[in-house]
Amino acid sequence: MSGIFSTNNQDSALFIGGSRVSGQEVRAQNVMAALSIANVIKTSLGPVGLDKMLVDDVGDVTISNDGATILQLLEVEHPAGKILVKLAQQQDTEVGDGTTSV
Repeated sequence: MSGIFSTNNQDSALFIGGSRVSGQEVRAQNVMAALSIANVIKTSLGPVGLDKMLVDDVGDVTISNDGATILQLLEVEHPAGKILVKLAQQQDTEVGDGTTSV
């Protein structure tokens, strides 16, 4: 049991089985997360924006072209993506509009 917790490397502050990623790889992952969310939202922009049909785990269907609603129903796991979702929610709370363009 003591072998699990003893580490000889500099990543001793990480959880068991964790890894540290930095530099260009992290930037590329952040850009990919932002682009993925942008690709979901961009077709709902403008006067000819399309509605999105989202189905959750239970099977409930939501149809919307509101950016905050779409982002709220997405299950985003990446930290940079979560920041975009929280930003849209905050924009909706403070102003009530412009959440798709965040």
